[in-house]
Amino acid sequence: MSDIYITGVGMTKFGRHIERSYKDLVREAVEQALTDAGAELEQVKQAYFASCVIGFMQGQHMIPGQVALRSMGFQSIPIFNIEGACASSSTALHLAAMAIKSGSCDIAIAVGAEKMINEDKAKMFAAFDSAWDVSTVADNRDTLLAMGAGFECPEGSQSPKPYSMFMDVYAAFSRHHINTFGTTQRQIAAVCAKNHTHSVHNPLAQYQRPYTIEEVLAAPPITYPLTLPMCAPISDGAAATVLCNAEGLKRLKGDAKRAIKLLSSVVRSSSDRSFEDYKNHLTALAATEAYEKAGVSPADVDVAEVHDATAMGEIIQVENLQLVGYGEAGRAAEAGELTIGGRVPVNPSGGLESKGHPIGATGLGQVYELVTQLRGEAGRRQVEGARIAIQENGGGIYGVEEATAVINIFAMQ
Repeated sequence: MSDIYITGVGMTKFGRHIERSYKDLVREAVEQALTDAGAELEQVKQAYFASCVIGFMQGQHMIPGQVALRSMGFQSIPIFNIEGACASSSTALHLAAMAIKSGSCDIAIAVGAEKMINEDKAKMFAAFDSAWDVSTVADNRDTLLAMGAGFECPEGSQSPKPYSMFMDVYAAFSRHHINTFGTTQRQIAAVCAKNHTHSVHNPLAQYQRPYTIEEVLAAPPITYPLTLPMCAPISDGAAATVLCNAEGLKRLKGDAKRAIKLLSSVVRSSSDRSFEDYKNHLTALAATEAYEKAGVSPADVDVAEVHDATAMGEIIQVENLQLVGYGEAGRAAEAGELTIGGRVPVNPSGGLESKGHPIGATGLGQVYELVTQLRGEAGRRQVEGARIAIQENGGGIYGVEEATAVINIFAMQ
């Protein structure tokens, strides 16, 4: 992919926004992105709006994008509503880039938003229940249990309190990884502690409290081997990204030197692979394709943001991105290789575990961080000399892997 630029990014603080509407959150993120790009609202010719549970939680079904964007002045342009579980807003960015590349417009915007926090805890956790095939729930659970066959969990290692069914999904992934590669709970905790430490310097993160490995291990259990800090919180928030081609860039008033190139963007869905066939994980295949299209290799990557809905998610995806070998991510995290200042910093934002996870906005929140890093504007969490960045964002579950995944690779001009 050539001649596609990220010119503006915006993001609310992720966290609890009980008193704010999703439209208000969208307005904040979009206005930031337009200002950052030096763009007038009227210059945006297409909009791609991502959300997953605004209908379920807020009752605004069918046209959430039109409702939010029309209310702040967008008129007459195509507005597309995108849904792809946690990968929704990265998918929106991909489609906006494809629209520009096709010649249908020069300037587009991708937006993601979610309002998930609710006093009704049962409803809040139920928002995740349809992110797999709801007609085969028993089969889904059996498939996941098979991944951790023979694994004995310590007594008292499962929370008596309600939690998202996706924590059971990641627990199954974790047990399989432990059985296959010898990954330890302490290594998973090292990922978690690293991300919470990164978030201390991110003012937009939901949590900014550092953890030691020992504190992570001693925290309340969710489902073994996961403890509470290892799991992403439920969040409200919004993020937005302005994209353009070279012609669009000329018309914008922002500093063109701050524009970041989108080298490649790849979307894949899951396949019928067995869980032992980890080398054909959809993210691994998408990453290989993305590297080829971008003309770079894993060794060229300076910084990464990956989908750590749990700390084990980071371990799996760092391996799928070929930033470390299979079975080596836990050791790399424990050795400090994935920390800011390490060999290849991962999730300098704090990741989903501490930055927050408003699922419809999560992907563009990752993009916000990587653009900030490549511009050299990340302050005390800056990855020095960052020139090439990779983003991984997965969503839902089908079979033994995510239902969909997006890989984006970005670079300085």
